[in-house]
Amino acid sequence: MAATVAVVATPTDSTDPRPVPILWGPASGVGSLPGTDPAEALRTVVGELPDFAHLPELPGRGAGADMLGRTAALLVDLAVDLTSAGWRLVPRSGVDHQRAQEFLDRDLDALHDVAASWTGPFKVQAAGPWTLAAGLERTRGDRAVVDAGARRDLGQSLAEGLAAHVREVQARVPGAQVVVQLDEPSVPAVLQGGLPTVSGFGKLSAVEPEVIERELAAVIRALPASVVVHCCAPRMPLDLFRAAGATGLSFDLGLVQDLDAVGTAVEAGVHLLLGVVPGTDAPLGAPKATASRVQAWWSELGFPLQQLPDAVTLTPACGLAGATPAYARAAMGQVREAGKYLRPE
Repeated sequence: MAATVAVVATPTDSTDPRPVPILWGPASGVGSLPGTDPAEALRTVVGELPDFAHLPELPGRGAGADMLGRTAALLVDLAVDLTSAGWRLVPRSGVDHQRAQEFLDRDLDALHDVAASWTGPFKVQAAGPWTLAAGLERTRGDRAVVDAGARRDLGQSLAEGLAAHVREVQARVPGAQVVVQLDEPSVPAVLQGGLPTVSGFGKLSAVEPEVIERELAAVIRALPASVVVHCCAPRMPLDLFRAAGATGLSFDLGLVQDLDAVGTAVEAGVHLLLGVVPGTDAPLGAPKATASRVQAWWSELGFPLQQLPDAVTLTPACGLAGATPAYARAAMGQVREAGKYLRPE
């Protein structure tokens, strides 16, 4: 495998368990892929992204393999079940929760079989605490995001479960430097008061940025790994994610508008995972053209091109679950080859 780049990050708290230096590859994936076979998906990822692989998510397998169900499988001392309206917190685990846990167990078995000898950065993904709370209903039928106590319990349970997941991945792949990606596509809607009520006839009240930052930071601090926060929704609050302690920020390059927030993150040593190819089937063009677009954007930020290879990792713009298998493989190949142009020999 080609060498990865070491970026030294200084934790803000001396008790922070995250490892330093942090290793990043030139290209990686966001998370989801088409298909239903975890071993096949892992072989594809390891083959196409040889410097920074990830544990694929396969929502095509059905309920429990989707983002919320998969994350719910990690929760400790909390149970969910699937209703006609979506996932709901319940007193005891049901068949849907157990199915989600079985999917995750199969993925970990495949990880050991396919990638036990992997060395270097390796990413796992889960819904972040705000997206999880926005997507789960309480027993009474409203979203957990409206209840501070429910959010606290979810955040603590998620952090404990994710920490255990990191240890399980590390045990199966001893040479991996595990990176956790928290997917937070719902945060812009939470901030702006754009989440619909369960009835669909109203909107939930906006949540103050300070509250979102504080509760996200509590989860990030509890994880024994470097944390990337991913958001491919418009108006992503990059400053908030950085302030919460994210080591990396992952976003669709075509949607980012706040270049000042990007510049501040770069100056703070936060790594950028740039989504540069579509997440669904589309013409890809030449990898060199993709790399040139990234270089032009970087120059617009005002940073020297020599700094670019150490500061960014190229990815698809979002998950690839909605793509055809052939396109998903081509998209990963595109970011891999484009990344080479950013790191000339």
